[in-house]
Amino acid sequence: MVRCWKHSENRLEEAQCTDGGPAVSPYFPHKAFWVSLSASLLLVIIALSLMGHLGLLQPHSQIVRITVPDQTGALINQSAVVDQQNDLVTFFVSSPSNQTSTVLFDIKHGLICYKPVDQESCFLREMEESDYENAHSLLQESTHQFQLPGNETQRQTEFLGVLEASQVDVSTLEEPVQALCQDGSVHWTRRTEGPGKQRLVYFCIDICFPSNICVSVCFYYLPE
Repeated sequence: MVRCWKHSENRLEEAQCTDGGPAVSPYFPHKAFWVSLSASLLLVIIALSLMGHLGLLQPHSQIVRITVPDQTGALINQSAVVDQQNDLVTFFVSSPSNQTSTVLFDIKHGLICYKPVDQESCFLREMEESDYENAHSLLQESTHQFQLPGNETQRQTEFLGVLEASQVDVSTLEEPVQALCQDGSVHWTRRTEGPGKQRLVYFCIDICFPSNICVSVCFYYLPE
């Protein structure tokens, strides 16, 4: 799920730009099931289409679907294309309006690339130990569908600061990142403790793993 946020003095608060949808009524469980199933199938179709367009879908790739309730009880649907041969995991994270952000784990080269919905830019950072562990939880799985229990899922928040002056020449990057970001700019990010009181968190991307871990990655721009 992709969300926009504003940063208040004491906490992150969801802003008006959140791409939210109406809550599913608890009195219609069958309707909720079919809505969730339809969203999952649509996300798989979108993932296949995007992977084919970007040239990242390989014959030996497999698709893993992950469903988990968020903190409000609404279901988050994600698809991950796992390419064990090339050590790649590509997440397609859908918003309630079926817009999709892409997150690429290039394990071989130790990089994560984020391409948010409705943005030309990509955001790049180096993988850390926890990122390798999370990505390998997918590479080592043979199951193609997971439904994570919301009350047992460990939730984490990471803040990534973006320096606009840190634009990268796309041609110097490895092929998987080039394919994803060929039509836009690429910026390095660095992990921080948070944006502080005076800076705005522009958007967050929620990524969930079969290891019962969900990470909310939030971006904001650092001063020049």
